[in-house]
Amino acid sequence: MELVLVTGLSGAGKSMVVDALEDIGFFCVDNMPPRLISTFIQLILGSKEQHEKIAVVTDIRAGLSAETLSSCVNDMNSAGIQYKVLFITAENDELQRRYKLTRRKHPLSDKCNGMLMDAIELEKKQLRPALGIADCIIDTTHMSPKECKERVATLFLENPLRKMHIHCMSFGFKHGAPADADLMFDVRCLPNPFYIEELREHTGLEPQVRDYVMKWEESGTLLAKLYDLIDYLVPLYEKEGKTQLVIAIGCSGGRHRSVVFAESINAHMLSCGLLSTVNHRDITK
Repeated sequence: MELVLVTGLSGAGKSMVVDALEDIGFFCVDNMPPRLISTFIQLILGSKEQHEKIAVVTDIRAGLSAETLSSCVNDMNSAGIQYKVLFITAENDELQRRYKLTRRKHPLSDKCNGMLMDAIELEKKQLRPALGIADCIIDTTHMSPKECKERVATLFLENPLRKMHIHCMSFGFKHGAPADADLMFDVRCLPNPFYIEELREHTGLEPQVRDYVMKWEESGTLLAKLYDLIDYLVPLYEKEGKTQLVIAIGCSGGRHRSVVFAESINAHMLSCGLLSTVNHRDITK
């Protein structure tokens, strides 16, 4: 049985993730009190109707805290239940925007005298232990529902619990660093095509921009060193049982240098026989 514990911040998109999990065959249960999870799984295992893929959502609404999380994890470990933790997050400003748009009440609003940002910060503090043990993290700040569904499918459709998935991402520091990055590299030290008028409106997916970025000796040297570092780190992460590795490459705007490097690293990972995908978060901004 493949069990995924889904948790994360209120408003970050857990419902969207659950919809995506259901689409790829998971039996999903929302708002499960953490103290009941191990009992629920035992009941599932003992029932005649078997489910090969189960996703259980637990969060602040259901009483998730450092204490209840620890108790839940200890119960499942004692029972020999194998599981992965998927944590859904988003940036504070985006969470605030979503709450104002939907006019819904934050679960911790009453504890913070109705102050939304205080409630968001309090929830982040209370869920820090869950974030610390997460096997996979999805930051939905800049994701469309379609992109979220694709990320979930990539992570779980072919049972990556048996094999680590590498996700290469380009981004622009001016738009904020991704919260779900495991490794983050800054390529703003390289010459910027933005200042070349004929290249400014193009992207790192186009040959003329790639040729410009990679024509410098320091670009080739930096890329080779990144290959060496990543090649050394990936087996170590795999040995520790990590199922997702997000490699984020940042430049100023996320359209030129970071795109070239993210594409190159993804191609290198694929050439090594690894499961790897790439996306460019800010390429259209």
